[in-house]
Amino acid sequence: MVLTAAAPAGAKPGFDRELQARVSRAQAYADSRPGETGIVLRDRWTGAVHRSAAAGALIWACSTPKLAMAVDLLLRDDSGAVQLTAEDRDLIHRMLDTSDNAAAHTLWTRYGGEAEFAKRFPSYGMTDMRFTDQHPHHWGWILTTANDLDRLVDYVLTRLPRQHRDYIVHELRTVAVNQRWGVWGAGSAARPGNKNGWSDDNDDGSWIVNSAGFVGPHERYTLAMMNNTKVIQNGFETGQETTTKISGILFKGYFGD
Repeated sequence: MVLTAAAPAGAKPGFDRELQARVSRAQAYADSRPGETGIVLRDRWTGAVHRSAAAGALIWACSTPKLAMAVDLLLRDDSGAVQLTAEDRDLIHRMLDTSDNAAAHTLWTRYGGEAEFAKRFPSYGMTDMRFTDQHPHHWGWILTTANDLDRLVDYVLTRLPRQHRDYIVHELRTVAVNQRWGVWGAGSAARPGNKNGWSDDNDDGSWIVNSAGFVGPHERYTLAMMNNTKVIQNGFETGQETTTKISGILFKGYFGD
């Protein structure tokens, strides 16, 4: 079942003039920040898309595959391939709500690890993703792109059965306080929802700070950002500021807040 919000009558392709100006300012800001930031902004009603030059750059996924794991487990349960328990469902909630690593480790191990999950992740839009021999093959050390995360969020919003779509939208919209940055920078009037991920890069000590989600009425806009700060000291704070400010430039005040 494909679920998309209906565009209003007379909707024209492309971003409106105000949002075009905001996109230009947000991209200029991103370009001024340390490291590189892959950005994909999508208007699901008109089909307009902005992709930064780094949208296809392979960057460590960190915790963002937890969203793909939740999708996969819910669909496998539907098919009868697995039978999720109440404990499993609580673990899914925890890895979406607080980005609980222990919950993700448990589900990854319990339900097949790379051999099971990774072969289906491309079906949810993560067609650029790859594992490397640099790190153990588990959910956090996957190289992926902002393009992948854009397609993953779009899959959640347009391809999932309604009950799963509504569940995940609610989870991402009500994440714990420590997850309210990145896409959340759009402001409360935008009713944002996001799945974030962050880690220091074990190879060089810099930080990776990612955020992917949606904003606006009927989740009209999706936004995926992957920031390789290339900063060692205060790298997390740098990446958090970068991703949150990008979303704020794009949407803070755009919906009347």
